Amino acid sequence: MSAEGEVDMKVDPSRAKALSSAISSVTQRIEAVAGGRNVRLVAVSKLKPASDILALYQESKQLHFGENYAQELMEKAAVLPRDIRWHFIGGLQSNKCKPLTSTIPNLFLVSSVDSQKKATQLDKGRAELSSSQPSTSSITLGPLNIHIQINTSGEESKSGVTPGPEATSLARHILTSCPHLNLLGLMTIGAIARSKAAKEGEENEDFIALRGERDRLEGELGDELKGRRLELSMGMSDDFEGAIGMGSDEVRVGSTVFGERPAKEDFKVKRQVEAGKE
Repeated sequence: MSAEGEVDMKVDPSRAKALSSAISSVTQRIEAVAGGRNVRLVAVSKLKPASDILALYQESKQLHFGENYAQELMEKAAVLPRDIRWHFIGGLQSNKCKPLTSTIPNLFLVSSVDSQKKATQLDKGRAELSSSQPSTSSITLGPLNIHIQINTSGEESKSGVTPGPEATSLARHILTSCPHLNLLGLMTIGAIARSKAAKEGEENEDFIALRGERDRLEGELGDELKGRRLELSMGMSDDFEGAIGMGSDEVRVGSTVFGERPAKEDFKVKRQVEAGKE
C-alpha cells in the first residue's frame, strides 16, 4: 500500500505505450478543431482496469477520468492517486448520490443531475464530506461541480430534464438551495442517429439544442449566475470533433482511448487490482 490507501499495482509497459499513443492522437484531434480554446478531455474508463487509468496518469499526465457506475467509481477512487479528477457521468440513482459525494474527496464533477431530489442528496453528501475532512488533508474541498443533464433528443430511454421550465427550475434550485454544489454547465448524450448524421456533414440537432438551452438559461438566470458562463459538455468518441466545432467545452472519449469494453458482469475492480499486484 502507498500513501492514503493507494494500492501499488503493476502497469504493463506495452499497454501503457498503446494508451499513451491513443490519448495523444485524441488530444491532437481536439486541438485541431478547438481554435485555441481549452477543451477538457475526460477519458471514460468505465469497465477498464485501474491499471489502465494509472498508466495514463503516469505516462500522459491525464487527470480527468469518467465513470458510469457509482460502486466502480468508489472502488477505483480508493486505490488510485488522490489528484485524479473523477467525473461521474452515468445514470444517477437517488440512493447513490450521498454515498458518492460523501466518500470521494477528489470527485471533480457529477454530469448527470436531472432532478432536485438528486441535487439535494449530492449537496448533503458534499457537506458531510467537507465537515469530516481533517485539517491535515492535502485536498481542499470547495463546492462540487455539477452538470444538469438535458434530454435534447426527447427520447424516453434517455435521462435528463426537458429543455425549458423544468431545466430552469432545477438550475435555480442548485443555485439557491445547494451551497455545496457549483452549477458548472449542461450536458447531453443525444441520439445515436443524430450523431451518425453529423458524421456525414449535417449539424447535430442535439448540439444545437444544448447550445440554445445554455443561452436561454444564461439569459433567464443572469443575476443568479452572477456573470458566470455555463459550459457545454457534449460529444463522445464518434462525434467529439463536431461537438467542439459547435462550442463544446468538454468531450467524453472512451473506446477511442481504451478500446472495446468487457461485459459489465465480467468486470470487478478488486479482482483487477489484485491481478495487477502479482
